[in-house]
Amino acid sequence: MELGRPEILALILAASFAAGLNVYATVATMGLLARFEFVRLPASLAMLDNWWVIGAAALMFVVEFFADKVPAFDMIWNALHTFVRVPVAAVIAYAAAAPFSGGEQIASAVVGGSVAMAAHGGKMAARAAVTPSPEPVSNIGLSLVEDALAIGLVWFAVNYPYVAAGIALALVVLAVLLVRWVWKALRNLFRGARRELHQLQRAA
Repeated sequence: MELGRPEILALILAASFAAGLNVYATVATMGLLARFEFVRLPASLAMLDNWWVIGAAALMFVVEFFADKVPAFDMIWNALHTFVRVPVAAVIAYAAAAPFSGGEQIASAVVGGSVAMAAHGGKMAARAAVTPSPEPVSNIGLSLVEDALAIGLVWFAVNYPYVAAGIALALVVLAVLLVRWVWKALRNLFRGARRELHQLQRAA
């Protein structure tokens, strides 16, 4: 299937959100779908169906598959990947918009990076919420859902682009709300701890 202008925009939204969750799964999935001709990506994204690119992304996906499921360590891993997921999403969005004007390409890169940042922020917020849990089951389950969602969104973007775009936009809203909720909870927690510390100091 060859992507038209609306489908490219839908792909940018879905792939950017997917990259914010797992950039390696996103790149590998897009490359495989293009390689086996399930979709004709814009010529500017032709490098994604190179076996070296697919192989490197698949290898890093395997590494992340395990690293992302270790409580506490996953927070460090994800924090470092802020400098990978968001820029790569912006680059993919810019390249995907090559058939558009220069200004539209830049706007696509900004949108792609912003959507990826929202997904990444939501992922970090969710991890912050479940990491204190004494058992790793919730952490592993959450990571598996994120992996499946990243791959599924790319597949949907190829087969049902408008559905994928709608899902991505809904998830952006959910991610923003989640970040706000976790930030508010952490702020209240720190305020309570500081208040108790002041009370102990006065009592002493």
